[in-house]
Amino acid sequence: MMRSQEGIARWIPAVATVRGYQRAWLWPDVRAGIVVTALLIPAGMGYAEVAGLPPVTGLYATIVPLLAYAVFGPSRVLVLGPDSSLAPIIAAAILPLALGDQSRAVALAGLLAIMVGALLVIGGLVRLGFVTDLLSKPIRVGYLNAIAVIVIVSQLPKLLGFSVEAPSLWRGAVATGEGIVGGSIDPVAAAFGVGSLIVIFTLKAVRFPVPGVLVVVVVSMVLTGVLGLTDRLPVVGALPQGLPAPALGGLEWTDVASLALPAAGIALIAFTDTAVLSRTFAARRGDSVDGSQEMAGLGIANVAGGALGGFPVSGSSSRTPVAEQAGARTQLTGVVGAVLLIVFILALPGLTELLPSATLAAVVMSAAIGLIDARGVVRLVRINIVDAVLSAAAFLGVLVFGVLEGIVITIGLSFIAFVNRSWRPYKAELGRVAGLRGYHDLARNPEGARVPGIVIVRFDAPLFFANGAIFDDWVRSRVRSAGPDVRTVILAAEPITDIDTTAADELVELDEYLQARGIRLIIAEMKSPVVDTLARYGLTDRFAPDRFAPTVGAAVDEVTGTLRGDIGGTKWDAAPESPRRAPGDDTPGDPKA
Repeated sequence: MMRSQEGIARWIPAVATVRGYQRAWLWPDVRAGIVVTALLIPAGMGYAEVAGLPPVTGLYATIVPLLAYAVFGPSRVLVLGPDSSLAPIIAAAILPLALGDQSRAVALAGLLAIMVGALLVIGGLVRLGFVTDLLSKPIRVGYLNAIAVIVIVSQLPKLLGFSVEAPSLWRGAVATGEGIVGGSIDPVAAAFGVGSLIVIFTLKAVRFPVPGVLVVVVVSMVLTGVLGLTDRLPVVGALPQGLPAPALGGLEWTDVASLALPAAGIALIAFTDTAVLSRTFAARRGDSVDGSQEMAGLGIANVAGGALGGFPVSGSSSRTPVAEQAGARTQLTGVVGAVLLIVFILALPGLTELLPSATLAAVVMSAAIGLIDARGVVRLVRINIVDAVLSAAAFLGVLVFGVLEGIVITIGLSFIAFVNRSWRPYKAELGRVAGLRGYHDLARNPEGARVPGIVIVRFDAPLFFANGAIFDDWVRSRVRSAGPDVRTVILAAEPITDIDTTAADELVELDEYLQARGIRLIIAEMKSPVVDTLARYGLTDRFAPDRFAPTVGAAVDEVTGTLRGDIGGTKWDAAPESPRRAPGDDTPGDPKA
């Protein structure tokens, strides 16, 4: 019975939340829900427009996922909803298929959300939460910076009071420039848009207690009503009354095939962004979040939203911090926000008639500007030029080739970054340093010296097809550098956590090369699973037990004759070389080793 309850609580976290809910959390949750609602309305409508959909779908894509995630999501404070990094991808996926039919665009967006959610649910069930590691931080920085640029360029005309129809980012940028130079700017709309941006960032800079987004939305609506500007500048317009409902009519199986690649890309990006955000805020609260559970919860929220008139969503990096700062304790905050949105749609749909489109564009642009991580780029340039280049490549890939193609490029770059680091890992030849116990990196300890007749090497990575030859060549170069008196090579193998078949062949070739020169290869500190791997490859006869040593020190002492017993026996109790011990002796993590 207990296991059954634990299983239910694991996949339906709301059960555990309700059981442990404290009365003192109620008002903070309600208060946070009220504050966040003011952001959910303009953000939801704004990102719906970026996705090429009616503004009301942004509210549907907020209400339903918030309710679903409150039941199935593991994070206590994460706020789900439309996101600036997903909206351009959604537009690129559905608009070419919709052919100008808005109802078909809504249906395609719903189908896309269901497909994204299904992929995430399946991934959560088979424990694929580790996929967040596919996108390294430098590449995520480059990708999100590019997304920010795309959103800013797309919203700039609305901010200035005119519209642009362009099939690509570059043509849109050119058309926007031509519109600005040609005098298409509406002074009243531009005053609202630019003024809203200034107010948002000014209030953020002075840490005003009320979010700047809420201030500009309320003030701009009041000014529009008082000054009678509804006929003078573009406004969002009244929302149709009604609750979220299915809107999947007219779809065909060919639409599923057409949306397969975008759905996979959106699923990866949505989960990556959501998981990072969820883990970050969980750590700040002393909690932990299971990646696979997060994937499943996000997937269920997307399926529910897509089935009821919404589109793909993810964790919000702008609304979640507001919820936390407002005192949110649990997902009741999201429930309060969803309920208030329903009230807004049913009771006050005409309120948005007073909301200028320029102000809404300012809200979206302010969130996009918040995605830009200039400091992160500068830091990458300073500390790791390879990561900086990868980040720049991801940035340019999205801008030059498009959002969908940029996703593929981003994933490819992640694998390139991984292979590059494993392909050329740190390598060290070890030796003795006077006064220090153990064996240390001679490159970092120039006062050190080789043990006479012995070359000790360390390769700080698993051995696989891409670096096996590099390992072989490097060890041979160390042997040649040591001169003709070398009779033993000791491999400090603790950092080698795996060996594939290609690298195993390279290890055999190295052993044959050394044997031809009368040199014996001894492997020290190799982990038992890796030794088992060599056995599975049929290398037990070549690398018999007498070729392995428990430590580098034990191997050296045996070779130099200071150890009791023979190398094929079991007596590996080496005597200490000196009275002083340096931290991390015989370990790859020692900064001096």
